[in-house]
Amino acid sequence: MSRQFDHLADVEVFLIVAEKLSISAAAIDLSTTPSVISRTITRLEKKLGIQFFRRTTRHLSLTEAGQLYYEKMQHAFQLIDHAERVVQGEQLQISGKIKLSVPTTYGHYRLPPLLEKFLLKYPDIQIEISISNRNVDLIAEGFDLAIRQGQLPNSTLIARPLEQAPLKLVTSPAYLKRMGIPKNLEELKHHQCIAFELPSSGKITPWFLKNDNEEIQWIPTNRILVKEDIVGVVTLAESGLGICQSYDFIVNEKIQQGRLQPILTTYAGHTRPFSLLYAQHKHMSSATRALIDFLCSNND
Repeated sequence: MSRQFDHLADVEVFLIVAEKLSISAAAIDLSTTPSVISRTITRLEKKLGIQFFRRTTRHLSLTEAGQLYYEKMQHAFQLIDHAERVVQGEQLQISGKIKLSVPTTYGHYRLPPLLEKFLLKYPDIQIEISISNRNVDLIAEGFDLAIRQGQLPNSTLIARPLEQAPLKLVTSPAYLKRMGIPKNLEELKHHQCIAFELPSSGKITPWFLKNDNEEIQWIPTNRILVKEDIVGVVTLAESGLGICQSYDFIVNEKIQQGRLQPILTTYAGHTRPFSLLYAQHKHMSSATRALIDFLCSNND
């Protein structure tokens, strides 16, 4: 091949600046100074005769040519990474660190057995997990992946479905013995419902119900209101303090053990989605790609 690609190191710097849209953030990421990053971008622009960025005092944005070059070079680097993995075959041991954000429901109940299998398969991969009901900013906070529950807003992030998780209304046998069993939603209004406040909006999370083909979003009375940790509603219900709604994968074992009892089962059947999110054009490590492939192939 006659053409020499001696500027690929500069291209890697460009990809990071384009991803973060910040020279200062790219400098921190690469453990260098903003002036070095600026000179690298200028050198690459001069070599190719292209202006990559529109610059103002506060903002950096990609030009049309810069966006096109970014997308093409992202794909090219992914092909290089794939080619190296193919030719190395079994000699390649994937390693690296993954920063993952998960909600408490998934972090405590769904993720542990999956991670056990994944880490046995990839012993050189490290995972840093943030277990919280806060919706993190993947790019700004440096997360590689995030698992989210519920309907997702329009976003430039890629969302891969993990599962549709069924929901149940449950309470303790002691509560039902003391307060009686509600037979419909009108009677449910007069019971002690354990509500949860969404950290992102400060609003009460509705209970998602299904009656025949009708989908219902029912707002529970909130004599007891839980904030921050949604798993807390199950703990309080199990203690006899009231009725809550939660996922089957959290409450089914407790039901089998007699610690919880389902109610209003004619309103059951509604599901809520869980999705795996990651940046659309992020220069992805082989470790992150391995976890994406693993989680999406174990979503049954």
